[in-house]
Amino acid sequence: MGTLYGTLGIALGALQADRGAIEVTSNNIANVNTPGYSREQFSLIENPPVQIGTLLFGTGVTLGQTASIRDNLLEQRLDQENQSSSQLNAFLGAMNQVQVQFNETAGSGLQGPLSAFFNSLTQLATDPSNASFRQGVITAGQNLASAFQQTSSNLESLQTNTDLSVVQSVTQVNQLTQQIAALNVQISGLVAVGQDAGTFLDQRTQLVRQLSGLINIAETNAGNDSLTISTPGGAPLVDAGQSFALSTQVNAITTFHDIYSHGVDITPAITAGSLGGLIQARDQTIPGVLTQLDTLAYNLETSFNTQSRAGFDANGKPGANFFVPPASVAGAASSIAVAISDPNLVAASSDGSVGSNGNAQALANLQNGTILNGQTPFNFYSNLVFQIGNDVSQAQSEQQSVGLLQQQLQDQRGAISGVSLDEEAVNLIRLQGAYEASSNVVNVVNQLLTTTLNMSVTG
Repeated sequence: MGTLYGTLGIALGALQADRGAIEVTSNNIANVNTPGYSREQFSLIENPPVQIGTLLFGTGVTLGQTASIRDNLLEQRLDQENQSSSQLNAFLGAMNQVQVQFNETAGSGLQGPLSAFFNSLTQLATDPSNASFRQGVITAGQNLASAFQQTSSNLESLQTNTDLSVVQSVTQVNQLTQQIAALNVQISGLVAVGQDAGTFLDQRTQLVRQLSGLINIAETNAGNDSLTISTPGGAPLVDAGQSFALSTQVNAITTFHDIYSHGVDITPAITAGSLGGLIQARDQTIPGVLTQLDTLAYNLETSFNTQSRAGFDANGKPGANFFVPPASVAGAASSIAVAISDPNLVAASSDGSVGSNGNAQALANLQNGTILNGQTPFNFYSNLVFQIGNDVSQAQSEQQSVGLLQQQLQDQRGAISGVSLDEEAVNLIRLQGAYEASSNVVNVVNQLLTTTLNMSVTG
């Protein structure tokens, strides 16, 4: 009887172990498409044998502790590449909008208005006394000024919108660090008592991945699988169960928001994640384009005004400024405006006589003059457009390279932590067979016990 009861205990233990293993396998299958899920692995442990006399008898099997399969170093590599990818995505998002402002084929940009302006002067030189041609010069100048102003305004609006995105991203960073700190507490509590924290680890991994998409981070293990996160410059974001919020303050000089940690400006240290891309576009690239736009407008205005004053208008009087004189290079594109409205004030004559076209021709020739650091207006503008296109192209190439590396790392993660339906199906069939076999043992032992009991009663 004792032997039968021992066999029954072994069979029941096997049923429990197999059922638990089937539950682990079923959970893996159910989460095959869950982002960030790390497959769980079960272990079946042989129970210690018992000795009866000189013989050892096995006591069955127990389901050991399940464990999530993950490579922490690989996860950190994925976080690092995610920082680079997100930085490039954010930068390209802004730069594509910058590039739209100079899309000549779509009708935006300055190439058309510049050509139209100098063409109007060439036309005026053919008949300087023609009032319609004189009005055409003023109209073309106004159109050119409007194009400068519109382009400058659009770039400034883009810069402002990018700044708003910076503030929103900081808010998201603070939300994520709070959630990560809360998960740290749950994870370390479970690990401390020997429990599997796989579910919470997966959740935290996903949150850290999102955080790395916003800002460049450094990760260290603080013990019991608790995570400490900081910026590469050392500004703390998460320390075990505590999170440290970032803040934003308006810079009095730039009028845009700087990012602070514990009262220290860490904006220059943020070079990756979407924040890094936004800051690069807001503080470097867009201002650089605006500066070149201002330089073009300023030199064009001052050179044109100088030549205009060297001629004479239709009334025989010395020429006046054609454009409102710019106060400085900064802001020249946004403030450019035509100073005259009377066609007779266009200084086409070079000697004050009626029909003279000398100054009109000189004004038209400025398009070929090296008035901008040894470059003509068209060359300077073409170089600006080329530089913008080159920045976009280079960022796209880097984005493609990072994307390929990310895919390789994702494939490696899938091989380690991903769920293989084929493998799980094999496990399920194997465990089902073992469970059915254990059930048969229980049935056989039950029949033997019944027979034994009946024999005892009959006896």
